[in-house]
Amino acid sequence: MIQRRTAVALLASPLLLTGCGGGAEATERRIPATRPAPTATPTPGTTPGTAVEAAPQRIPGLGPKIHAAIPDRSRQAVVVTGRGRNSPLSTVVLYERTDTGWQAGAAWPAHNALHGWSDHHTVGDLRSPLGVFTLSDAGGLLPDPGSRLPYHHSRGFVSPGTGFEGEPLAGSFDYVAAIDYNRKPGTSPLDWTRPLGPKRGGGVWLHVDHGGPTHACVSVAKAHMKELLRTLDPHRHPVVVMGYADWLADPAA
Repeated sequence: MIQRRTAVALLASPLLLTGCGGGAEATERRIPATRPAPTATPTPGTTPGTAVEAAPQRIPGLGPKIHAAIPDRSRQAVVVTGRGRNSPLSTVVLYERTDTGWQAGAAWPAHNALHGWSDHHTVGDLRSPLGVFTLSDAGGLLPDPGSRLPYHHSRGFVSPGTGFEGEPLAGSFDYVAAIDYNRKPGTSPLDWTRPLGPKRGGGVWLHVDHGGPTHACVSVAKAHMKELLRTLDPHRHPVVVMGYADWLADPAA
């Protein structure tokens, strides 16, 4: 279940039940990731050569099977921890792997799918996928905010209507990062290619929170999406690790 396409997921507006991308036409230019990888800097409050407290070698909350699914070359992991199997509420933390272990960023409140999580996502099940997925491409309705991932700026990133709790969906796709589930990495998030077939969904994204549950994606505040896009670096091979807390801790349970 855990692989490069690694798991299952879907979100979108009610208009696009096959996923956020929904096959909308990509009309504008794609910006390649040309920004250089960041250089290493000393931990604040220390000087080069000064011993610092070692970071955890394993990301807290992840059991051995899930942690082993993170590729060895991945130096960034967006961990999405749901409150429960059937809950739409979750928390997002960006971890960076350093020479001493995994360093945690801030914890951000987030939404996942209305009905929680699934280990076999299909179109219309209103559940987010469980698993580990690579993150290769980004885009949005708004101009590139400084994304390190290739960024596709397009008018196709629109989501009219209202969400499950009556909240407006406008602005949800101002900034998105495509989760590499049932899609072709290296293409626009709007690309319609579905390697597993259309019944397995697609168009699964990290995107701007609209204040309620999603169809399958994960959403965080707009400022946090901008921070993710400015931080996720293809040279560091980022992944998203997503599921409810008990499953992440022990998927065999």
